Amino acid sequence: MKSGKLTETIRIERATEALNEYGTPETAWTRFATIRAERIDATTEEFMRGFGASDEQAVVFRVRFIEGVSNADRVIWQGEAFNIQQVTPIGRRKGLDLRCVRVAA
Repeated sequence: MKSGKLTETIRIERATEALNEYGTPETAWTRFATIRAERIDATTEEFMRGFGASDEQAVVFRVRFIEGVSNADRVIWQGEAFNIQQVTPIGRRKGLDLRCVRVAA
């Protein structure tokens, strides 16, 4: 993985449960990691598969390997939140492809 391709900065956040002032559990997002990433364009097959039925914005980020990233986490990129749908390892601890979908506002 060439560092020159890692042109985007993303923040990976993890959900934690915290109690508010009334003692009710709330989900709070805490920073897990801030890393450099490469945004990968969707292939024609992926584009056509999701073309007609969905208005979701899908993005794939390629990052250097980081231990512990899962589908329960989310990515913040350019001020927008994206839920991680799939984490695909690249090689032996070389990198990860994070397939994400924008969180509806």
